[in-house]
Amino acid sequence: MTDITDTIQTEKSRTALSVQAGFLAIGLLLLLLAPFFFYPIFLMKLLCFALFACAFNLLLGYTGLLSFGHATFFGGAAYFTAYTVKEWGLPPELGILIGVAGAAFLGLVMGFFAIRRQGIYFAMITLALSQMFFFFCLQAKFTEGEDGIQSVPRGHLFGFIDLNSSTNMYYFVLAVFIIGVLIIWRFINSPFGMILKSIRENENRAVSLGYSVARYKLGAFVMSAALAGLAGAVKSIVFQFATLTDVAWQMSGEVILMTLLGGIGTLVGPLFGAGLVVALENYLATSEFPVTIITGIVFMVCVLIFRRGIIGEFYASRLGRKLGFVYRR
Repeated sequence: MTDITDTIQTEKSRTALSVQAGFLAIGLLLLLLAPFFFYPIFLMKLLCFALFACAFNLLLGYTGLLSFGHATFFGGAAYFTAYTVKEWGLPPELGILIGVAGAAFLGLVMGFFAIRRQGIYFAMITLALSQMFFFFCLQAKFTEGEDGIQSVPRGHLFGFIDLNSSTNMYYFVLAVFIIGVLIIWRFINSPFGMILKSIRENENRAVSLGYSVARYKLGAFVMSAALAGLAGAVKSIVFQFATLTDVAWQMSGEVILMTLLGGIGTLVGPLFGAGLVVALENYLATSEFPVTIITGIVFMVCVLIFRRGIIGEFYASRLGRKLGFVYRR
């Protein structure tokens, strides 16, 4: 009887893996074909914000830390990349690496102070430090104040791929997006990621088991900051500018909205949430009705109907469970 039960469970697991692999293959195919049917700039913006939301979800969904200051890393990396590419003449790949390194450093500094507190105090510290960085960007000479850094050259990737071509630029952004998501997936499925989940569920028990909770939190904070910086750095190359909008508190609020709409603690949720918000902003930009009101209404409806987020509710539904998806948040 036990052998029969084990066989059934094995078959269910194989079916679930096949279904999930099918969804993944369809998603990749759609992303590869998307620039032939949609405006490439819109798609690149969507991918950048999707990666940003995934990076934020790494901290909130898998570590349980709510940051109100993630715009610092997104916008800071955008400034670092834009300045080094424009003023120093560096190729885009080096400019992006500098942006990521700068975001990781900012994450290390901000995280060092923020992780000393928990809950709302942690969130308020990240917001305060983020506002300090915003005013620094407003006053610093290299950021060019309210005008921002404009006319950033896209250049040539590795010296021979012309990123001024929208097609080349799109597939470069897609490659960065896939690499970023794979890094997050590997991170959350590693022993380090398992410890982060245990900290999220019961921090006191993690301490009693001998784990240095502060170090793990700081590591997650820095990783999340670096990946958010990767999204911001690529965005500055795509749109060829970096402005104060990228470091404003509204940007931090927007990424929180994206993550909550899609479903925290899921890898796909933030991608869906980012796509929904960016699509609303794009297609309602010419409307006379304020986009923020529409976004707010959508958020209210989702909070009332989809308490786990849209993707989170799907995972927790009967159909989602049959397809092999698991919601553990």
